[in-house]
Amino acid sequence: MKRLVLAWVVTAIAATGAAVAVLGLLGGGLTGTSGRVMTQEEARAALTRVTATPARPPSSPVTKTPGATPSAAPETELIRTVGGTVIASCSGDEVTLRSWSPAQGYSVDSVEPGPGSKAEVEFEPDADDAEDVEVKVGCADGRPVRLHG
Repeated sequence: MKRLVLAWVVTAIAATGAAVAVLGLLGGGLTGTSGRVMTQEEARAALTRVTATPARPPSSPVTKTPGATPSAAPETELIRTVGGTVIASCSGDEVTLRSWSPAQGYSVDSVEPGPGSKAEVEFEPDADDAEDVEVKVGCADGRPVRLHG
């Protein structure tokens, strides 16, 4: 396991270094910048300008166009389990699995993505001593919910 992590870290560092080198070579020609390195004072000033711009708070109202009607977009929910992650959506009483991704050490054994009254995915562990993780999803009040049992 340690060798795998070490190999991953070395690969990530090499890939990042290569990407930085390529962007350094191409950056000036593509963006038209001079390629001059900023001083610490210039970098601080640039960061101050960027961080001083306030973002819209999450509680701020969103401006709506008069006469516009809201779309009937399906409700979507992210469900996390030990075996993996599932994104499901409901349209009325019909649930559909939009995506599923096994956690490290698991793989997908079977999928019933819907649409239907229920959808499910089964994550199978790579290790023999761990148990399968079944994720069954249905809709309650128009929102995806994990069903137990």
